[in-house]
Amino acid sequence: MKNVIVAQSGGPSPVINSSLRGIVETCRMFPETFGTIYGGWHGIEGVLKEELLNLSDQDPGEIALLRTTPAAGSVGTCRYKLKDHQEKDMARILEVFRAHDVGYFFYIGGNDSQHTAFRVSELAHENGLDLVAVGVPKTIDNDVGDSEFKLIDHTPGYGSVAKYWSHIVQNADEENRGSSPADPVLVLQAMGRKIGYIPAAARLADPDRRMPLQIYMAESGVGMEEMADKVNDQLKSDGRCIVVVSEGFDAGALGEVKDSFGHTSFGSSQQSVFQVVVNYLNNSGLKARGKARGQVMGTDQRDTAIYASTVDLDEAYRVGQKAVDIAMHDGNGWMATILREPGLIYNVNYDKVPLEKVALSERSFPEKWISGNRVDVTDEFLRYARPLIGEDWVSVPVVNGRQRFAKLKPVFAEKKLPSYELEAG
Repeated sequence: MKNVIVAQSGGPSPVINSSLRGIVETCRMFPETFGTIYGGWHGIEGVLKEELLNLSDQDPGEIALLRTTPAAGSVGTCRYKLKDHQEKDMARILEVFRAHDVGYFFYIGGNDSQHTAFRVSELAHENGLDLVAVGVPKTIDNDVGDSEFKLIDHTPGYGSVAKYWSHIVQNADEENRGSSPADPVLVLQAMGRKIGYIPAAARLADPDRRMPLQIYMAESGVGMEEMADKVNDQLKSDGRCIVVVSEGFDAGALGEVKDSFGHTSFGSSQQSVFQVVVNYLNNSGLKARGKARGQVMGTDQRDTAIYASTVDLDEAYRVGQKAVDIAMHDGNGWMATILREPGLIYNVNYDKVPLEKVALSERSFPEKWISGNRVDVTDEFLRYARPLIGEDWVSVPVVNGRQRFAKLKPVFAEKKLPSYELEAG
């Protein structure tokens, strides 16, 4: 019997805690295999700092509430990247694992996080440590894996943000229809640094294409001048236009700020894409009375429980369960994955892929799913994305008018090692 550490990294999602719950509850089913379950407080940083939240000591009812508790507040997340030259960090991880008799490590996250899981799995193998490291996929961007969807069909988290956008755009259309004499153009900024899955989901709000909706992904390849022409064409035909633009759309220099993974943090940059677009459209002159206006959708895309997809919640839980199954029967160096079965009826199965194949992977948005006019997506994309958003609203417990989220006790493992400063600062 060996102890367990589960941790998560990168941006959260509405369903990330469902995977956490799946791991904790499944490990508890096999007490002869898994000892104490610890949560790395704020990801791999918590492992390095020996800050290990005791999840075995938590009330099972609170663990169950993780299903509808969004984002990463329960055990925390981080954006700390393990790089090959950080030998002190590598040695420290081994020290912590040995000090706490850890034999199982589960890491929930996107492509950078899967690289961390891969490095830990290699580290254990190279140093003769009896450790099983398994990755659990998570990212709202849906960019883990390959563009042929053979490694993973979709990542937990994407279905919920797709549902969010399908509803937000429906609401925006109602607002724009009423206010269009004064505000004929409404610009909405969506997350998606390099890949267009999130803004593409806006089309789920209007699969019959009756809204005056234009979608500008990072892959669209449309310049600002061409955008203004397309918007004005829409104004001539419909008198109004809703523009969904990816934060990664090329709108010129924004005073970008980078996070520790090296990714642009658009929410921290000096300018927002939507404001640049709004300014450009207004300065260029709209072919309608009134002005363009806009807004940026922020972290509510990934931290709002009520928009969670029930399909996404269930799949996130089961992929966590699959990770535990892999740890028990297949050993070190795998990521649990979701693969779609062919056929008209949506169904998936849960499998495993080597961590080395998904570590730092980055799929692209299929070119065939971008419409000929470059500002829409095809019906084939809608067939791919539609099952992921589910049919019903998730039921979030409410007490005294407030959402009832999981409340984990701050019970931490006793520290056995000297304090440690992160090598990368």
